[in-house]
Amino acid sequence: MTSPSPTTPVDLEDVRAAARRLDGLAHRTRVLTSRTLNALTGAEVHAKAECDQRTGSFKFRGACNALASLDAEDRARGVAAFSSGNHAQAVALAARLHEVPATILMPADAPPAKIAATRSYGAEVVTYDRYAEDREALGRRLAEERGLTLIPPFDHPAVIAGQGTVALELHEEVGDLDVLLVCVGGGGLIAGCATAATALLPEVRVIGAEPAVRDVTRRSLAVGERLRAEVPRTIADGQQVPSPGALTFPVLQRCVEDVVLVTDDELIDTMALLFERLKVVVEPSGAAALAAALAGRLDLRGLRVGVTLSGGNVGLDRFAALMERRGWGLPDVIGAAAP
Repeated sequence: MTSPSPTTPVDLEDVRAAARRLDGLAHRTRVLTSRTLNALTGAEVHAKAECDQRTGSFKFRGACNALASLDAEDRARGVAAFSSGNHAQAVALAARLHEVPATILMPADAPPAKIAATRSYGAEVVTYDRYAEDREALGRRLAEERGLTLIPPFDHPAVIAGQGTVALELHEEVGDLDVLLVCVGGGGLIAGCATAATALLPEVRVIGAEPAVRDVTRRSLAVGERLRAEVPRTIADGQQVPSPGALTFPVLQRCVEDVVLVTDDELIDTMALLFERLKVVVEPSGAAALAAALAGRLDLRGLRVGVTLSGGNVGLDRFAALMERRGWGLPDVIGAAAP
């Protein structure tokens, strides 16, 4: 790995090295196209289906790369992680594949399907209250008390490099892009993807998408420093992070043009569209980037646009409840679009 600097925790060569480590372990996920999406956006949309990735999200890439980068002594001690669900599952499976014990700190109100999946991969799960307790402090204390190596969900060079393989694969599959839309939580995915994309395509515009009630990344970029907010109450549990990462934020400042805000209703509409028209199931956070493309806040007409469908970890009961919560059919424009 490249030695991290304040503005460049990883570079394109780190992402390529991560791709080599992940070869045979991570899935090379599909790139989806749809005349419906093109009609709704006026663009040529290429959606990277990380909902098809092992453990159901892009998080497996970063977790697996981090585990593969550990030395024998660290592996023997075991690893710890904190996560709302997707990083938890990813670390749990990556640890099992590398024969490393794993202990995962998860919010007590995390989707039950995510907690169950994490345990099914062999990890010990420790729960906490996400609205009253600081998960980073708890995670550090847990790792120190048990002598474990902490693998954070985004602020780690190997994690960022692993997530960057999403953009690397997308470029290898579809070639040049004008715009790359990526969901934003702590910033690991967008930092890795922006690093790879801007190195490969210097003119590409990288744009983030985050829930409207959690605009901390957008505000942080506007003022030029990391802000911190209360954990937002949004259906996009994968993006319930109070602040952008210390390592990821400088990359966003350097490589990300803008962050678009999306509402919970827009996330649900996008989930419904993907289910009905592309036969793909995504979780709310997984729909954020495409929701930004569909919301009409960006002029994408005539452009080649890459979109990350970052995860699909939503249980049947929750998916059905979210669809019922919508209370209306798809927007008229969707019904009128060509299949």
